[in-house]
Amino acid sequence: MRELTEQEIVRRNKLEEISKVCNPYPERYEITHRLHEAILLPDETKDVSVAGRIVFMRKMGKLSFLRIRDLEGSLQVSIKIDLVGEDKYAFFKSMIDVGDFIGVKGEMFTTQTGEKTLRADDFTFLGKALKPLPEKFHGLTDIEDKYRERYVDLISNEESRKIFLGRSKLYSFIHRYLGEHEFLQVETPIMQSAVTGASARPFYTHHNALDIDLNLRIAPETYLKQCISGGFHRVYEVAKCFRNEGMDTEHLQEFTQVEWYASYWNFEDNLKFYQEFIKNLLMELVGTTTITYKDNTLDFGKDFKRINYVEELTKILGFDFLSITDPMELKDKIIEKGLFTKNDLEDYHSLSQIIDFVYKRTIREGIIEPTVIYNYPAVLIPLARRNDKDKRIIDVFQVVAGGTELCKAYSELVDPITQRQTFEDQLIAKAQGDDETMEIDEGFMGAMEQGMPPISGLGFGIDRLLMLIYNTQNIRDVVLFPLMRQNDNK
Repeated sequence: MRELTEQEIVRRNKLEEISKVCNPYPERYEITHRLHEAILLPDETKDVSVAGRIVFMRKMGKLSFLRIRDLEGSLQVSIKIDLVGEDKYAFFKSMIDVGDFIGVKGEMFTTQTGEKTLRADDFTFLGKALKPLPEKFHGLTDIEDKYRERYVDLISNEESRKIFLGRSKLYSFIHRYLGEHEFLQVETPIMQSAVTGASARPFYTHHNALDIDLNLRIAPETYLKQCISGGFHRVYEVAKCFRNEGMDTEHLQEFTQVEWYASYWNFEDNLKFYQEFIKNLLMELVGTTTITYKDNTLDFGKDFKRINYVEELTKILGFDFLSITDPMELKDKIIEKGLFTKNDLEDYHSLSQIIDFVYKRTIREGIIEPTVIYNYPAVLIPLARRNDKDKRIIDVFQVVAGGTELCKAYSELVDPITQRQTFEDQLIAKAQGDDETMEIDEGFMGAMEQGMPPISGLGFGIDRLLMLIYNTQNIRDVVLFPLMRQNDNK
């Protein structure tokens, strides 16, 4: 057990003294207003009851001031000896610390400096904090502590409170907006028997009761499309997904993905819907469709620019890369063009890996304004519909802004014969050394063979979208409790 600091010892001693007077952790407290509501009340409004954590105190002789806070607001409170009584005032001055919780009843007024304040007629002690807040209340200075002790970060950091309040509002908006457009929310399994739905390395687990090995979901796609096969018109899920890949400022192994699927749509229908979705979302969260990200102004209120993936990459490479079926031949031609070195391409083994790497380094990286990338090589996504004019191309789009991917959507492949072949092609890629390939999902294949209507689906990561909206540079800044290495010193 760690050694207590001097301040922590003092607070524990106060806790013992408070216990002699009242319950330091009472059962409940009746409030009439949240803090952000109380601050809007007119002067002389009486019988106002609020509660919150004390984040500032100025104790004086017969009149003291304090500030209490919750997630959405803060309020100044005045405590005067002749209103609360000598005993209570003495209790306040000697026993209550910054970080404690308090309930206050009284009348609203405005101070001479123009600050809306609650004049306390009475107060109730609601909880002792045994640890002090960060020095001078400037928040956590160690970035690792900020993620490990999110509760302290939320208390002391206005920006963090804004982000996580926004995250909750985002969930509410998703459910409301999709519900208004006839999408039904469903749930699909997190533990699955086939690695499918996206190209990624999975986490594995063992089911003791059934004695079978399973993987954690990397995407909900195949199950959501089974719902469409079963008769759902439009479905969506807010899904926790898990991908056992590297960590960086835009990737965590555990993340939240939203996917929706609509029968009888193609990817152009989905693009129109997404553009309206993102515009309405931005107005809901920040009140404008123009935001700043990494010093760039991004306007989501106008039609997005378009780039044809295959045409653009063909221009960059200078040859018809879709006609190449051997990964080594593709690597050699890229190196011969001087675009990348052998070392650059060393970790990429299949056609899809090589093509995706070149795309990200030559096309996606330089995209700032909201842009639609469409007409993808078929080898990249085995679950997407092949284009009617050229089977080497799929009917896919991706929205990119500020150099980062915001969503991916496509007209879904519903032909079971072609689907089985694309899954078998994935096995070839795995044999070539690609460890992010999909497996044949026989349950999904059964649904396809039963018959599916035309479908279009779209997926996006909530975490990355929030990074863009709130202009943060690290994905951990928008995840309440990101997984961290064990800290042996705590």
